[in-house]
Amino acid sequence: MKKIAFVKMHGAGNDFIMIDNRNGQFPDYDYRRIVAMGTRRSGVGCEGIILVQNSEIADFKMRFFNPDGSEAEMCGNGARCVAAFAREIGAVKGDSMRFETIAGIVSAEIVSDRLVKVGMPEPKNFGEDFVVAGVPHKIVEVENLSKVDVEREGRKIRMSEEFAPNGTNVDFVVYKHPNKAVMRTYERGVEAETGACGTGAVATAVIGVKDYGLEFPVTVKTVKGYELVVDGAFDGESVTGVSLTGPFKKVFEGVLDWDELDADGE
Repeated sequence: MKKIAFVKMHGAGNDFIMIDNRNGQFPDYDYRRIVAMGTRRSGVGCEGIILVQNSEIADFKMRFFNPDGSEAEMCGNGARCVAAFAREIGAVKGDSMRFETIAGIVSAEIVSDRLVKVGMPEPKNFGEDFVVAGVPHKIVEVENLSKVDVEREGRKIRMSEEFAPNGTNVDFVVYKHPNKAVMRTYERGVEAETGACGTGAVATAVIGVKDYGLEFPVTVKTVKGYELVVDGAFDGESVTGVSLTGPFKKVFEGVLDWDELDADGE
């Protein structure tokens, strides 16, 4: 019976299963059991499964699986958690590091025993209240977040023809001048509202600065009350040097019996 050791962490309320896969033993092809692992009640439960793997071009490689088994290009809060996890398992020796993602090379710095700062991929493909901040995000400005049906409205936009075939994440945002925002996110792959979203915070801040007159650094509050700080530079046309700083926490460690995971109700 295959045993899988893991660590559960969260970054600003965004929770992840962290796995050291430098030996390449994790069955990353078995999507049914990846889904089972991420399922709450019958599995460990999370909003993302993150593998630390060896890399030939950086200190290590980060792979990110959504709870539906799909692999995502990048996750901001996951990137902050994986930086702390990588140092804990000895994949890096110091507080500064560079790691590989599908979205590109990401730099990170462990600022304290509770804060990590990551350099995010350069925002691109700007549209009307839309930006790719490692992954695509549609920003929807609202007056009152508590009145938004995030599940219904988010799913409708995420699945709309405008963003076919891959869809988009959807962030419902209240902007507060000069440099604050509050957000709730419907996340593709999770297919539900998440506790926080790091790339969503970046997208919220970038669109806020570019189109709504906010100023860097922007403090973005999540639905669970955590604060993420997004910094960067805006020259009137492009946004560069974007970073994301926020809290992380290790919750617990465990060992899974991989063969006993309840894949498809087996």
